[in-house]
Amino acid sequence: MLISDTHLHSFFSSDSEASMEDMILQGISLGLRTLCFTEHYDHDFPVTDDGLDFQLDFDAYHNMFLQMKEKYASQIELLHGIELGVQKHSGPALINFYSKIGGRYDFIINSCHLVDGVDPYEKMFFETHTPEEGVRRYFESILDNLKVYPYFQTAGHLDYICRYIPEPRPEFHYEEYADVLDEILKLLISSGKALEVNTAGLKKGLPWPNPHMDILKRYRALGGELITIGSDAHRPEDMAYAFDRLPDILAEAGFQYYALYRDQKPELIPID
Repeated sequence: MLISDTHLHSFFSSDSEASMEDMILQGISLGLRTLCFTEHYDHDFPVTDDGLDFQLDFDAYHNMFLQMKEKYASQIELLHGIELGVQKHSGPALINFYSKIGGRYDFIINSCHLVDGVDPYEKMFFETHTPEEGVRRYFESILDNLKVYPYFQTAGHLDYICRYIPEPRPEFHYEEYADVLDEILKLLISSGKALEVNTAGLKKGLPWPNPHMDILKRYRALGGELITIGSDAHRPEDMAYAFDRLPDILAEAGFQYYALYRDQKPELIPID
């Protein structure tokens, strides 16, 4: 059993309505030993028609986290994290953010939610891109983002875009994007960063977690050893989604351990 879920959102993220306490109680009921909240902060995110802006009240989040950490200290370990939505132009602003309060977080996820200012979640994205064009441009954006913002521990949901390709989705073939993906993976490895295995891909109907098995296998073949695991849950009922499938998935990709970050330093946990 995998005992940690390190990608979780509560109502401090603008796309969640769940209370932090409800998420914690669900984690306890599932028998998890460690939870890491990773609330969204996307600098310069365009406000959606639904009013989502992915900004974050850093102090309110921090204060609530400390209250919950103390309240449930005897029942479960709580870690303080953040998921940064990075864009090529946002590097300086995010570096400034990190210089001020980045040290308070145990775990920082570097994620790409926008491609040239548009979230692939929005239908308009694939009205102006073929699936192949959109996926390639997304990976190119990730490579740019990793270069402009280095203060993170893991690269989040590397093929997030694949969740939103309209049906019928084409098969994913690593070799179609090998030039840019190899560069991404080599950059992560050389800089000591982890790669996230995010089960929301399975929850969204993909036959793989994010990222695809071919990406996980290639990362391992290139020498990558650090992986993190998370459900990307925005509701208690989605926590630890498909974690029962992860040991086999990770073993097939060649991994024996996953990384759990405290104070931005990894502990390697055996995959049972």
